[in-house]
Amino acid sequence: MSPQVIVLGSINVDLVIRSPKLPRPGETVLGGEFYQASGGKGANQAVAAARTSPAPVAFIGAVGADELGRSSLKSLRAENLELRHVRMLDGHATGVALIAVDEHGQNQISVASGANAALTPADVEAVPDEIFAQAKVFLACLESPLETVIAGLKRAKQFGLTTILNPAPARIDIKDRAIMELVDLLTPNESEAELLTGWDATNDLEDSIIACDQLRQLGVQRVVLTRGAAGCMLRDETRDASLFPARDVTAIDATAAGDCFNGALASSLASGLPLRDAVRFAVAAAGISVTRKGAIPSLPSRQEVEQMLNE
Repeated sequence: MSPQVIVLGSINVDLVIRSPKLPRPGETVLGGEFYQASGGKGANQAVAAARTSPAPVAFIGAVGADELGRSSLKSLRAENLELRHVRMLDGHATGVALIAVDEHGQNQISVASGANAALTPADVEAVPDEIFAQAKVFLACLESPLETVIAGLKRAKQFGLTTILNPAPARIDIKDRAIMELVDLLTPNESEAELLTGWDATNDLEDSIIACDQLRQLGVQRVVLTRGAAGCMLRDETRDASLFPARDVTAIDATAAGDCFNGALASSLASGLPLRDAVRFAVAAAGISVTRKGAIPSLPSRQEVEQMLNE
């Protein structure tokens, strides 16, 4: 079966410490638990899509020619992923993320991009036409160079794919209309929406609506604002503010919740679900992920998400 989803993004190794609280600047917090796991927003999103998709997911990315890169690829090969377009680059280290997680599941993350920063538009152009021609959804985040993300969005639009951009980590230069008009669905969280619009989307629902409308005025067709434990809001051409509440769960680690949401959204859209049903599916997937430790280890299968939706 041909890939229905293409994900362009980063591959990192996550070095995680879970401790009673997050340290303040200059503070040392003892009593933590350490573990290492595969991660990176692109890899998280690709695996989330692959685990919730009946078809393979094509992944465009890069790792260093080092032990971390080899272990990352070994881990990813165990998933439903097409990895022919993941490059192993000499002279570059594999990306690393240092993650602190507190007892409530909140996190702080610092990233050394490594090989992710060397992914180029030429790497996107090297992907055969048939991969784009057979796919239905293209998903990217901003842990890869912006010019490479733009190249991916342009190529996806040329082949008629639905394009999803997760503007994380947020950067103000994506507000260019020439970029936003390539995006069918923008999926910021509240802090990313605030950076891009100046509106504090956490204040109240009205401010969230204003932030979404300002993003749509930049040229993006639809905005899904993710709101953590509150679920998410969809703002589209109907000008309705559709709210999708999250399930009441006990969160222990929110590290990959947004990535899980985006990957599950991409796979469910590619499988033919209407947008609102796809958003509900993605909210449920993210709700499962926060109840588990780690990034990729937390990502649920399609069967698990469907079971939650049926409960």
